[in-house]
Amino acid sequence: MIVGKLQNAADYRGIHPMLDKALDCLNDEFLSTVGTETIHMEGDRLYATLNLFETQPDEKLFFEAHREYLDIHVVLAGEERLDVAYTPDLTLDEAACRPENDFYAYADKTPECQRVLLRQGWFLVAFPSDAHRCKGQVNGASDVRKVVFKIKL
Repeated sequence: MIVGKLQNAADYRGIHPMLDKALDCLNDEFLSTVGTETIHMEGDRLYATLNLFETQPDEKLFFEAHREYLDIHVVLAGEERLDVAYTPDLTLDEAACRPENDFYAYADKTPECQRVLLRQGWFLVAFPSDAHRCKGQVNGASDVRKVVFKIKL
């Protein structure tokens, strides 16, 4: 997991070439162009999508992870809590998984995890070993506008 400010995104260059390309897009000019239609920068190897949602109470949340892609979460408006746990410590929920979509769900509700508050100006990178529980409330419900980048490893 990486958590950082958008202005420092370049500090994380060199980890993976596709991650470098995504980090180059973490600026107001690019982020303002992302709409509800997916933007493919490198086909299915790198793309971004706008997500609009209301944060949810903990009992409605679940952990997910991806094996082929890493995610970058960038909140443009509102505030969201993301919880991040280590996938080997979790119990896979086989019935909820969709491997054809690189989506793996976990049954654990209260595992050991790190809590991250994302507000405008911050981003989080979730690697395949970082199960993440999105849409968490901070101080009650919040309308969130967020761009999620998907980067194929």
